[in-house]
Amino acid sequence: MSIYRKYFTQEQLQNLVDSEPNWGVSILNVGHNLHPAKKSYPDQNHPDSYYFNWEKGRRLDEFQLVYISGGGGVFESENLPPTIVEAGTAFLLFPNVWHRYKPAHNTGWEEFWVGFGGHYSEYLMRQECFSPESPLLKIGFDAELLAVFLRLVDTLKYEGLAHKQISSCLVIQLLGLIYASALMSKTVRTRKEKLIHQIRYEIHENWMIPISMEDLAAKHDVGYVWFRKAFKEITGTSPGQYHLNIKLDKASQMLRQTTLSVSEIAYQAGFESEFYFSRIFKKKMGNAPSQYRHSLL
Repeated sequence: MSIYRKYFTQEQLQNLVDSEPNWGVSILNVGHNLHPAKKSYPDQNHPDSYYFNWEKGRRLDEFQLVYISGGGGVFESENLPPTIVEAGTAFLLFPNVWHRYKPAHNTGWEEFWVGFGGHYSEYLMRQECFSPESPLLKIGFDAELLAVFLRLVDTLKYEGLAHKQISSCLVIQLLGLIYASALMSKTVRTRKEKLIHQIRYEIHENWMIPISMEDLAAKHDVGYVWFRKAFKEITGTSPGQYHLNIKLDKASQMLRQTTLSVSEIAYQAGFESEFYFSRIFKKKMGNAPSQYRHSLL
């Protein structure tokens, strides 16, 4: 996935606030960044109001949710001493709370973030499981959280039908997942669950290319029969069907939110041909791609 950042102007923020329905969540910024190893952080693409250096740190006027999906680094706040951040960690930034963070010099990291406000956001952030004293949440490779982040980025990038309302709902979904994770933070996952969640993450990362599930199992030193059974036990579907569902979900999103042709969408979603894509799409969704798009109009 390519790097993406969006910081809203005051006029755009007002338009978001005025949108109907108003879900009580205002999105202030959103992004995805791959920060390479041995490069200073943050990079110069941050606006002045968000840029900070390590010595001074910063305070924000908003809530932010940051998810580190790869690499690692360190996080520190006025309530927490310097703490190692591993891949699969999320942290919450609270208004007017001093903090600083950066990726490890030798590894860099991959980060997703969203800045938000609004009365419903404030209500959620007042819940007992969220606290400036405990801003780090060790979530692991959560494919569902990652998928919602990716959908949020795509929604704001393409600005399709009702993108303002959809993006607000997606932020609420993100906060709900974080809330559930915080409540379950003391639950220890089995080795099987950790492995399957890691593999789900890899499937989400490479959804647009052909994936050999046998090779994926071998990569993680497990037999394919065991892997397929464990995957279905935990996710409710086979790994191949899981991959196909992601591709169809991405394709339907492009049909809703872009003007790409059906053949272009089939190609971008990694299907071998437009004919095969149309046949599978109709079988799973009930309509051919062109009919699906037309029904939205």
